Amino acid sequence: MPQPNIKPILWIGIVFVFVLAAPLIAAGQDSPTLAPPKTETPPPATPIRVAQAFEPLTQADLSVLTGNVQRPNGFTWHNDFLYTACSGDMTLYEINSRNGATQTYISGVRNAHTLYVEGTGSNLTLWVPDYQTNALARVSRSGGIRPIAEDLEGPWGIAYVNETQFLVTSLLGRSLLLIDREGTTTPVVGNLASPTGVVTDGEWVYVANNGSSRRAIEQYPLDDLLDGGFVPAQADSPSLVSGVQSTTGLQLGSDGYLYFAYALGTRGVVGRVEPAVCREAGGCTNDQVEIVLYTELAAPLAGLTIAPDMRLFVHTMFAPDIYWAQIDF
Repeated sequence: MPQPNIKPILWIGIVFVFVLAAPLIAAGQDSPTLAPPKTETPPPATPIRVAQAFEPLTQADLSVLTGNVQRPNGFTWHNDFLYTACSGDMTLYEINSRNGATQTYISGVRNAHTLYVEGTGSNLTLWVPDYQTNALARVSRSGGIRPIAEDLEGPWGIAYVNETQFLVTSLLGRSLLLIDREGTTTPVVGNLASPTGVVTDGEWVYVANNGSSRRAIEQYPLDDLLDGGFVPAQADSPSLVSGVQSTTGLQLGSDGYLYFAYALGTRGVVGRVEPAVCREAGGCTNDQVEIVLYTELAAPLAGLTIAPDMRLFVHTMFAPDIYWAQIDF
């Protein structure tokens, strides 16, 4: 009786095992990134899965607004202008967000990553955390650049709280500060991981942890911070977002989403989440982040701002170009 030929069966089995093992082998390889080493991301208390219902924007969808500035860093949209701090020539520019027309607003701002602007015309005032001078400055054409609070240890992000107070992140001090318009400074959160962007919706405060993928975006009730107590970063409480690398700028869109810039390998990316959905689920992990924009720009995306009509503006700190795209999904 002839013996069965088992060689084809063995070859099929070997191929099948290799196909299953290939993703695991690839997952163990290191990928280039500007972020700290990856840490294990705990699952949310109630697992959720975000189905991406749209195609993300890509570099091909971006249009250049202007390249007529020297190494733009922080910027923000206000009354159809982009107020842009450039570290290349220590100048703050006023850029028309429609046609890119650019004029100098004031010189002397050295290294600002975010700005807050209020008022119009001759009453226009900018509040600028200057990372290089370690100060929060009040800036206007009539009053020049006037430091309000100093010795802030690398101030990075700023968020308007009310008519008298701002929240400012201290990247080197690893803290979140409450600063009033006279310069009185109160630490309200400590032991953060290189905090960068900060925003508030009037009820919650969101802080980007550039130095932690495990706790990429923190969340705190605003009232708790205004009560005057000091809140340590709580490792045993859920962060809003985990599992993304090198989070920098945060923006609340008029559509209710929280947008944030982060790194995917060496590429700059913009993602978004619905804070209430993440909070209800005990936090969102990276696979629950909706990717809005894949760029071919080198991470980090130093600038991120969104107009009320959902025009998104971005740039990298390594080039002069400012890009924009329309978010319509």
